[in-house]
Amino acid sequence: MKPVNQKAWLLVLPVLLIVAFSAVIPLMTVVNYSVQDSFGNNQFFWNGVGWFAELLDPKSDLGSRFYDSLWRNLAFSAIILAIEIPLGILVALSMPREGWTVSATLVLMALPLLIPWNVVGTIWQIFARGDIGLFGAAVNGLGIDYNYVANPVAAWVTIIVMDVWHWTSLVALLCYAGLKSIPDAYYQAARIDGASRWAVFRTIQLPKMNRVLLIAVLLRFMDSFMIYTEPFVVTGGGPGNSTTFLSIELVKLALGQFDLGKAAALSIVYNLIILAVCWVFYTVMTTADARADSDAGRA
Repeated sequence: MKPVNQKAWLLVLPVLLIVAFSAVIPLMTVVNYSVQDSFGNNQFFWNGVGWFAELLDPKSDLGSRFYDSLWRNLAFSAIILAIEIPLGILVALSMPREGWTVSATLVLMALPLLIPWNVVGTIWQIFARGDIGLFGAAVNGLGIDYNYVANPVAAWVTIIVMDVWHWTSLVALLCYAGLKSIPDAYYQAARIDGASRWAVFRTIQLPKMNRVLLIAVLLRFMDSFMIYTEPFVVTGGGPGNSTTFLSIELVKLALGQFDLGKAAALSIVYNLIILAVCWVFYTVMTTADARADSDAGRA
């Protein structure tokens, strides 16, 4: 029997070491902090699952803060997905398919994605001000009392519009890539059959975009659920706690109050929630995609 050459693993070893150093070791440190308590001077005391029990108890102070932030995060992600996915599909359908306008449109669509998160927050912090900001002044000019610093509804509208402006391009570009991969033969067959525009979208374009939509939904959920920089720069989590999401709550615990044990427990639960919801999204959408492929094969 010919011996197998395992030297190729030497090429992968540096990557494994980097991943272990940048991911596994910090994770183990967080897990270590989550089961201990500290009273300063680098002295730690075993606390077991105490922080997790307090975190999951809605009657405790930590638990109430956790659940309040969690519902805000879930609501924000649901609103973002409900707006950006349909809007991204609509924009992708409206983009040109050939000619010099394709390159120009792709560049323009990519511009918001190139702006760093903290700069986006700074832009909208000024843009949404009622005195000097174009957006805030325009809304106030309509007779609406708009002040994202004092009004929770205005604060939510601001961060939602800001996120839609920043990230809808990503969904549109992914959908556009899915549309470009559809062979012209499908459209020719639809024209021969006299299919309407809606029928073409429902039976040809949308099924062919399923895989890119899965990527778009997963990326946008993870990004929106982990959002921190933009709302922190614009509202600081306020007014009150109306825009205090889990990420901001985590930073308050870790850096503001220096409760490393509570912050570590929250970060682990935070991470598990993201993984669980992404797994549900992935399972549901891949199952639906497989069922659609199976039905198409039988047809």
